Amino acid sequence: MEFSDIKSVYFIGIGGIGMSAIARYFLHRGLTVGGYDRTPSDLTRQLEAEGARIHYEESVGQIPEACKDKAGCLVVYTPAIPEEHAELAYFRAGGFEVEKRAQVLGTLTRAHKGLCVAGTHGKTTTSAMAAHLLHQSHVDCNAFLGGISKNYGSNYILSENSDFVVVEADEFDRSFHWLTPYASVITATDPDHLDIYGSKEAYLESFRKYSSLVRPGGYLILHEGLEMEADVQEGVTVYLYSRDSGDFHAGHIHIGDGEITFDLVSPLGDVPGIQLGVPVGVNIENGIAAMALAQIAGATAEEIRRGMASFRGVDRRFDFRLKSGKGVLLTDYAHHPAEIRQSIFSVRELYRGKRIMVIFQPHLYTRTRDFYKEFAESLSLADDVVLTDIYPARELPIPGVTSRLIYDNLAPSVEKILCHKEEVPEVVRRSAADVFILLGAGDIEACAPQIIEILKER
Repeated sequence: MEFSDIKSVYFIGIGGIGMSAIARYFLHRGLTVGGYDRTPSDLTRQLEAEGARIHYEESVGQIPEACKDKAGCLVVYTPAIPEEHAELAYFRAGGFEVEKRAQVLGTLTRAHKGLCVAGTHGKTTTSAMAAHLLHQSHVDCNAFLGGISKNYGSNYILSENSDFVVVEADEFDRSFHWLTPYASVITATDPDHLDIYGSKEAYLESFRKYSSLVRPGGYLILHEGLEMEADVQEGVTVYLYSRDSGDFHAGHIHIGDGEITFDLVSPLGDVPGIQLGVPVGVNIENGIAAMALAQIAGATAEEIRRGMASFRGVDRRFDFRLKSGKGVLLTDYAHHPAEIRQSIFSVRELYRGKRIMVIFQPHLYTRTRDFYKEFAESLSLADDVVLTDIYPARELPIPGVTSRLIYDNLAPSVEKILCHKEEVPEVVRRSAADVFILLGAGDIEACAPQIIEILKER
């Protein structure tokens, strides 16, 4: 089905962060948008306010009539939806055009110049940075993000004129293999999703395959030191980047007084005087990758400087919820050992000599089973560690796999607590720590409002 043939779009799992961004794209195009999700959320309520027709029961009878026309309806689903889902089965039996979210994004990267960000971690912040740099420049862009941009209050950015589209390239379920990037960053290839891939070698091979999808004449920007081997088509320019070396890197880094400044060293032209709008150490590298994409797309040095300073971050990515003399609270989506290590290291840089408590909710039984020792090693960089029950997401429990696996492997120097999520606020109330980090991709962030009030009362 060509995009010009589509009259309505139905989303199964419309409340997902990636799905909702595509739903917004079609709403802006004036199409009828319907969808199902298991539970209402802020995102689904916003989509309904924008015109989407959403219901929350698995029911063929509640599908809008406009979405029952096989000739004009595109059906989009997320891999988290089970094959036996009644609505998915209805559309398949009826011969509808049924595509995964990633297939639709793939079509968009072929219709436009796709600027894609892949990698085990750093995808969301880097793609949101790149989107902001371009949207506030003369270049502009469309963007489909994996988080809510604080600059725009949305995971979707619309442009009426730009030919560039910024896409977060997700390796889960090999989704990024549907994309055809014009330029792509790969931030990291630390093994993850081993329930899907089975082995580290298969995971790395998936990234090699992805690198071969960059279109001829395009660009591939790799973080230095990745284990993967790139396999690029003829005419693709390959660059390396990192904080301190590579084709793109930072010079004259200054961290202090709550600010981070540096110069971008670039083969496309150096940009001095970069100031991070979200001043945490990990955003130096995220920023370098985002600025590389922006330079490739044609943003000017002044536009890049202005955009980096005005970037406000992404919800739950180094999201400072409270900064005061009584305590600091930030939430971070980090749910992989490498992300956690980077998160704690960045906070240590900012708050030298302060006592740091990390409250971590492990995400997925399989990930905990596969990486509990690595989780313990990364978490041991904190002074205090609080572990809650595993957030199951799409999984059923695995016998013997609990947060205690991580707890028992923490360094002896760490003060540690094992508790239920509901007990976290009281743990914070009794703590003498200065900085608190809520880590995880589940619902641990729900504790934040209560913790803020506790810290204010100190």
